[in-house]
Amino acid sequence: MKVWRYGDNVNTDQLFPGKYTYTCSTPDDIKLHLLEDLDPSFVKNVQPGDLIFGGKNFGCGSSSEQHVVGLKAVGISAVVAESFARIFYRSAINQGLILIECSNAVEAYSDKSIVRLDVDYGKITIDGKEFSFPRLPKEIIAIRDAGGLLNYTRERLKVKK
Repeated sequence: MKVWRYGDNVNTDQLFPGKYTYTCSTPDDIKLHLLEDLDPSFVKNVQPGDLIFGGKNFGCGSSSEQHVVGLKAVGISAVVAESFARIFYRSAINQGLILIECSNAVEAYSDKSIVRLDVDYGKITIDGKEFSFPRLPKEIIAIRDAGGLLNYTRERLKVKK
């Protein structure tokens, strides 16, 4: 697992350039342009299971969902940041992307760090040092496991019938 590290105020246009908003509509199209202006190496080198570490106000900007759809499409397992923009946070939940606020872990990380993430127990280990974060509500884990809010809702409606 690789960690991709970015700073404060990474906005949604940096995650997915707005110029593609009306020309890229499928996850396969969207993922080709992720972070192309911020980190051109990202699309070529990202692997399923990788993490993103960010600073404060990660995901500020527009309310489009392409940025989160793309991060899910390339297999980002979670984004760990000091804080998230509200609109990005909600979009991530809708798409089943795990977001974790843990500023101590972000500060402790360096490019050569070994990172382990245990979402179920609310722990991030960096170079053997453990950092805790509040365990995510079971509903958010269920949404992630279902592949997003739409699938989660469909599954729940089937059960209730």
